[in-house]
Amino acid sequence: MRVLSVIPPMTQLNTPYPSTAYLTGFLRSRGIAAVQEDLALGLVLRLFSRDGLLAIRECIAALSKQRRTQRVQAFERAFDRYLATIGPAVAFLQGRDPSIGHRISGRNFLPEGPRFDALDAYVDPEGGDTLAWAFGALGVQDRARHFATLYLNDVADVLRDAVDPRFEFVRYAESLAQSQASFDPLARALAAPLNLVDSTLRELTLAALARHAPQLVLVSVPFPGNVYGAFRIAQAIKLHDPSIVTVLGGGFVNTELRELSEPRVFDYFDYVSLDDGERPLLALLEHLAEEGQMRRPQDKLVRTFVRTGDGVRYIDAGEPDIPFAEVGTPTWDGLPLDRYLSLLDMLNPMHRLWSDARWNKLTVAHGCYWKKCSFCDVSLDYISRYDTATAEILVDRIEAVIEETGQTGFHFVDEAAPPKALKALAAELKRRNRAISWWGNIRFEKSFTPELCAELADSGCIAVSGGLEVASDRLLKLMQKGVSVEQVARVTHAFTDAGILVHAYLMYGFPTQTVQDTVDALEYVRQLFAANCIQSGFFHRFACTVHSPVGQHPERYGIRLKPLPATSFAKNDVGFIEPTGVDHVALGVALNKALYNYMHGLGLDQDVRSWFAGRVPRTTVPRHFIERALRA
Repeated sequence: MRVLSVIPPMTQLNTPYPSTAYLTGFLRSRGIAAVQEDLALGLVLRLFSRDGLLAIRECIAALSKQRRTQRVQAFERAFDRYLATIGPAVAFLQGRDPSIGHRISGRNFLPEGPRFDALDAYVDPEGGDTLAWAFGALGVQDRARHFATLYLNDVADVLRDAVDPRFEFVRYAESLAQSQASFDPLARALAAPLNLVDSTLRELTLAALARHAPQLVLVSVPFPGNVYGAFRIAQAIKLHDPSIVTVLGGGFVNTELRELSEPRVFDYFDYVSLDDGERPLLALLEHLAEEGQMRRPQDKLVRTFVRTGDGVRYIDAGEPDIPFAEVGTPTWDGLPLDRYLSLLDMLNPMHRLWSDARWNKLTVAHGCYWKKCSFCDVSLDYISRYDTATAEILVDRIEAVIEETGQTGFHFVDEAAPPKALKALAAELKRRNRAISWWGNIRFEKSFTPELCAELADSGCIAVSGGLEVASDRLLKLMQKGVSVEQVARVTHAFTDAGILVHAYLMYGFPTQTVQDTVDALEYVRQLFAANCIQSGFFHRFACTVHSPVGQHPERYGIRLKPLPATSFAKNDVGFIEPTGVDHVALGVALNKALYNYMHGLGLDQDVRSWFAGRVPRTTVPRHFIERALRA
């Protein structure tokens, strides 16, 4: 049986999402004919081309003048320049035409829409050339990549205004799926006439079917923003050839569809599988007939939803998962590695890693070795089942990927890479004299000593990201995070001293978090930036999920959950009521504004309370805490 795995819109534009690479590599290791396609990238490259812009202009022509926004009108006026520059700009971001960067960086080549207004945010503290100060020594190529990224965002805004208001480079139409108790909104969207984005995706899907002639298509959906595109892909497949078997899986399914009972999902997908796909796929392939003969009873399927009459049945034969050491090496064969876009939407050197350059994505271990954090989905397989492979196996995989791709940059996508495994990995890379660069997610635990950080840097580690979360010892203890603010300061300082960039994941609005807690947290973050312990960060609002300890035992955290509606489709986020009554939304605006400035080296001498616009008049500020922690 020939299997096609596809990446639906939208994920990243700079590198392939790794799910299809893992599944394709695993299936090939078992002698199964497997291929893959990135339809997300294909969609963007088709829309953001000369033909794509001409099609967008046709959509604009069909709009009444009242529906043409200022952005659309500006695009119409400058259309000839957009048509002339879209090809060179995309080729430049792909690294195929670097010489055009000189024209792009001069700001007299690309038409500039509202997204370029963001350049006014860069203020030279010395009063000189603001752009020269903002870009510093980044040079012509990086300056041009930033401008070209703003240019693509301008075109995306026009596409959103004129064609599809749900369009995003990430999180495309995610409101149709995220924690949606009912399938109705998604069903209505799928029943609507095809717009330009939909029809383009349909054409790309049918072209992939023609190239590969698959009998089974796997659609991996990691996020809510992939769901609409995934269903449009499956819809196109079923209209073209209903005999092609379609399977839905991935992170969104594993998190939000665990109680799936909506039969209409199976108008598009024949099977929906949970958790790691290797074992369910083997069971399904054994179940399916090569020539219409049933080789395995349906009851032997593993973690799979099927439609039965007017209902939905969940089947799990309970067979063990494939050990992490035996899942094989991911392959990127079939993906257009020279066509991904290296975007530069933020100048911060650590923050840009997520969208800049192409990374080979690998996992050091399956699951999380800590699996205690109360805000995390620790009850789900991708967190709870911790499984490792030897350093020898990991470096074998690294070398195989380098041989295939010719690229030595790796992003380890673990929930939290284990210090012991990273130490062994560094030693094995050194033993083989193998030079790579890598970065990944960790916990800021005391095992990361200055000595280990130096070893990791020597092995090629260029950056780490980890959860500081609320930057409050009281709340960190309530979270069962297993770290303290003082410990985070020492560990991050050790990484920075070793020449490794550090990104901090930050959170606000955790149950019982007070205004004073929030001020304290921002002050600790300011001090960490000022001491050069961290170089990047991101504040996100706490969300209570049904699979986390907070969602399962809210009374332990002083909150009451709001009742959830009857659910037949997605279920994840759950609202809650807590006694503090803090306006976390307003505080969040201040937190993110302050953090944006800190990442650009601005406002580090400013009293943190000034960011809150008078909302925190009676709070205090913990002075010199990080400095004392580093001296201790």
